[in-house]
Amino acid sequence: MYILGISAYYHDSAAALLKDGDILAAAQEERFTRKKHDLRFPTNAINYCLAEAKISTKDLDYVVFYDKPFIKFERLVQTYLAYAPFGIRSFLKAIPLWIKKKLWMRDLIEKELGYGGKILFLEHHQSHAASAFFPSPFREAAILTIDGVGEWTTASFGVGKDNQIKLMKEIMFPHSLGLLYSAFTYYTGFRVNSGEYKMMGLAPYGEPRYRDLILKELIDLKPDGSFRLNMKYFNYCAGLTMTNRRFHRLFGGPPRKAETKLTQKDMDIARSMQDVTEEAMLRMARHVHGITGKKYLVLAGGVALNCVGNGRILRESPFEDIWIQPAAGDAGGALGAAFFVWHQYLGNKRIADDRNDSQKGSYLGIEYGHEQVEKFLKGKNVPHTEIKYEDIPERIADLIAEGKVIGWFHGRMEFGPRALGSRSIIGDARSATMQEIMNLKIKFRESFRPFAPSVLKEKVSEYFELEKESPYMLLVAPVRPEKRRKAADVDEKLFGLAKLNVVRSDVPAVTHVDYSARIQTVGRATNPLYYDMIKKFDEKYGCPVIINTSFNVRGEPIVATLEDAYLCFMRTNMDYLLLENALLEKKSQKPLDKDIDWLREYELD
Repeated sequence: MYILGISAYYHDSAAALLKDGDILAAAQEERFTRKKHDLRFPTNAINYCLAEAKISTKDLDYVVFYDKPFIKFERLVQTYLAYAPFGIRSFLKAIPLWIKKKLWMRDLIEKELGYGGKILFLEHHQSHAASAFFPSPFREAAILTIDGVGEWTTASFGVGKDNQIKLMKEIMFPHSLGLLYSAFTYYTGFRVNSGEYKMMGLAPYGEPRYRDLILKELIDLKPDGSFRLNMKYFNYCAGLTMTNRRFHRLFGGPPRKAETKLTQKDMDIARSMQDVTEEAMLRMARHVHGITGKKYLVLAGGVALNCVGNGRILRESPFEDIWIQPAAGDAGGALGAAFFVWHQYLGNKRIADDRNDSQKGSYLGIEYGHEQVEKFLKGKNVPHTEIKYEDIPERIADLIAEGKVIGWFHGRMEFGPRALGSRSIIGDARSATMQEIMNLKIKFRESFRPFAPSVLKEKVSEYFELEKESPYMLLVAPVRPEKRRKAADVDEKLFGLAKLNVVRSDVPAVTHVDYSARIQTVGRATNPLYYDMIKKFDEKYGCPVIINTSFNVRGEPIVATLEDAYLCFMRTNMDYLLLENALLEKKSQKPLDKDIDWLREYELD
């Protein structure tokens, strides 16, 4: 039985395909269109999933959409009526897409797919909850979903057991922790639904000077984690911006203009909002544990990508363990919707052992074989060297030790926003200069942005205060004290981004200014070649940690195809590119032709 899940028309459109309850494929539309956070109908992602299964739409038993458009439209209309006539510009901007497409989702799916079978619609937070519980390793768990907004719900909790989930309580729009965080993302000059992780990365440079003001004026946060926002400060219900003049007066000025210099105030505001978010997440988690009594917690929704908050839940909440859906945002809703149909709607059995999840490392996307790589490289005379697979770990480990930056393109593309050693840029975490080099010369992004470590799972606790696996890079933990270097005396004299240049640990390139790191643990079972490479680096150079950042430049999605990887390699200052078992050295390459239409010949069949 084939079940296709679809998410679309908010942000991060995606498709996921199950065969008899097993994940065959999942991908975001952005990876194929090269438009970051693409919200359009995921035609390319669907076509990829079908091609991976070698089926057509006629073979699908169910198609399921991740939310209910009519209820969402009801919320939109009721909200605009409540604020009328204010907000007419926003209403006129939003309504055409609803009239043309969103309201006719069933007809659109039938037309786009040429499909006449069964089409189902789930509620948005049901899809999130299903994406969190059903692929998790737990037979029973509490469920917590937090995001901007679905139809009406902005947060919910419930329980999952065997093949059933049940949501018990919810918080309703316009009161939203996700939208509150996005409001501050907007105010600090970053892009909403895209720059939230930038604000999270900026937070450690600041002090929580505005924390009490936020809790006093903007959010009434209760001991159980429930809350209400003071809507007189926000504009997102009916306006074209997130915040209004009252908000700006409260914080002493207008929002920062994009790309302008960051001030200490911006950093303090980011830190203050991050602290409030973590406190809300912790209170929710503690309350959910008290109500459900479950040992384990699973999370999804965009706020579950706040890996600092996740780390605190793991360390400070009563739950014994947590599991977060790697594609926690709307993309993961496609997968959750498909799982819900298989398990809950159809009643199929679910097997879980409290240890191993069924997410397959989130390596669920497109991959290329040796012959495809050779056809691409030899057909266009791209200089390269073939390496035996068994020789790759040592060769790449040596290059990392030499201070080289390498594009690593191997195996199936990751599903979700994080590169996990399939579409990654890697380097030496021991280097004091590597963070700046990779930010400015490779990624072309803001200098304050931290990089994540990939670390052998059996050695994670030697470097970080973490006693469990973090395979999806969704937990932040402190660097162990014995791996730190004393910087307190220096830090007292520094403010803001000046703190960036202080060497803080034995792995300074992945140590943030607060001595934290966003950790990916690597096991051999899910990514053997990547694991063997890091292990070889440890054996030869005494360090089980490397830098892992996503294979893309600022403003672009992670690379999906050979063409994407080659172009990104050539347009940046990367030293080497590994395409499966072909190694490209930058010095040997010809300058990139102005006319690159030839690259388009190698689209996925």
